[in-house]
Amino acid sequence: MEDLERIKELKDFDETKLGVKGLVDAGITKIPHIFYHLPDKIKKASESGDTTTIPVIDLANILEDPCACKRVVESVRDASETFGFFQIVNHGIPVSTLNEMKDGVVRFFEQDSEVKKKYYTRERKPFVYNSNYNLLHTSDPITWKDTFLCNLAPNPPKPEDLPAICRNILLEYLNHVMKVGTLLFELLSEALGLNPTYLIDIGCAEGLSAFGHYYPSCPEPELTLGTVKHVDIDFITVLLQDHIGGLQVLHKDMWVDVPTIPEALVVNIGDFLQACFCLSFSTNIGHLFLLQHFLFIFKNQIFYNAAEP
Repeated sequence: MEDLERIKELKDFDETKLGVKGLVDAGITKIPHIFYHLPDKIKKASESGDTTTIPVIDLANILEDPCACKRVVESVRDASETFGFFQIVNHGIPVSTLNEMKDGVVRFFEQDSEVKKKYYTRERKPFVYNSNYNLLHTSDPITWKDTFLCNLAPNPPKPEDLPAICRNILLEYLNHVMKVGTLLFELLSEALGLNPTYLIDIGCAEGLSAFGHYYPSCPEPELTLGTVKHVDIDFITVLLQDHIGGLQVLHKDMWVDVPTIPEALVVNIGDFLQACFCLSFSTNIGHLFLLQHFLFIFKNQIFYNAAEP
């Protein structure tokens, strides 16, 4: 009976096409049991006095200065081997574009519900909006998150398939991210001791999928999560955080906070790149670490995630 009740609760939630934000707009003070997560028992670095931080790598002048490029390649190698995560600054994307992209995600999720509902689907479409992609096919607790997904390469959508409220900035931002992604693959290739174009030549940069995640303010944040611990199923993930934060990575059996830096992008080594590396190279070249990561819920978190699969 409990399973049937859960299935009904999930279906009822899905049929509203309003997502988690719809629950908040309805004024709930208690979250539904389908969102309950057991407390995580792994220690947090911030609570134990550990000052470990995710590396921040400055990409300034790497195209003009061979010494700067060598320094960055070494930093990328060290960060990839130690954390599987790092942040980049001076990556070439204007801060104004980053801010407008974050605003565009907010505009989409906070627009009139009847307009937004038109994009709510679990079918394969150029632009997909829903809450919890596996909502109806999991026995695990679901997460406090609404998401949109757009596959932009190698087969880009028609502009008219994208929501007008964020269409222009979505296309502008993704053009920038493609360039950043290409540069990152060159740096990662060199960090592995290979020709700079190696990862690009074998097709790692051919696909681009964009996710916009929205985490509404939660009345009981201690009971749920925005994202469960996981590794990313792609080559690399390029993540734009908002100012609130909440992202943590697992390092040496402790959760380490990824601080928010307004002009930075977070780079995550995905498991496709790890698999590609393991299949192609002997371990004396080096190794890339995949770290589990997850998200604590705070208030009104917005993440824009551009992943190159």
